[in-house]
Amino acid sequence: MRSRATLILFIALIVVILDQAFKIWIKTHFYLGEDLRIFSWFHLYFIENNGMAFGMELGSKLVLTLFRIVAVGFLIWYMAKIYALRTVPRGYLVCLAFVTAGAAGNIFDCVFYGLMFNNPIPPQVATLFPPDGGYAPVFLGRVVDMLYFPLFSFIWPSWMPFVGGQQFLFFQPIFNLADAAISCGIIVLILFYHRYILTPKALAELPER
Repeated sequence: MRSRATLILFIALIVVILDQAFKIWIKTHFYLGEDLRIFSWFHLYFIENNGMAFGMELGSKLVLTLFRIVAVGFLIWYMAKIYALRTVPRGYLVCLAFVTAGAAGNIFDCVFYGLMFNNPIPPQVATLFPPDGGYAPVFLGRVVDMLYFPLFSFIWPSWMPFVGGQQFLFFQPIFNLADAAISCGIIVLILFYHRYILTPKALAELPER
């Protein structure tokens, strides 16, 4: 059981460290809105957002940040309750670790980035720990996104209702490593481990595999 706890902790630390290292590098080397084309289907495109994964926004920034903190706290409590249960497969715990670490990575942006960086006018890049202070109070920082995959595009036929003649681009959202960890963890959970999304008590009563 100790190996499970070590695995969960290792995955969470790797995700958070890589996510934060990449974001800090982007913040200190790219100006806001800069678009670096790596391939036709992959760009590093630096944007920031106040909302949830993939740039979505929902209600107050402060409320959203506090909700994220509560959600991560619940996930940590949940994993602490179930990691030693023999009925719970290791893959389920790995998925939860990815989701929790991804959420924690974006929380770090919201809580600390407003204090850690300034907000210069492009094409200037941000300074880490500027002498004049950051751009926002604690809890009101913006999430850094940079991964952009415009895989393909086409023009809708003119005879199509509502969208005729308009361009369709797939995939439009710009996201970060934390968003990717959350999305991958949730997708694998739904596809392969949905039967384990239960309370700790219910999980303990499942037959062993």
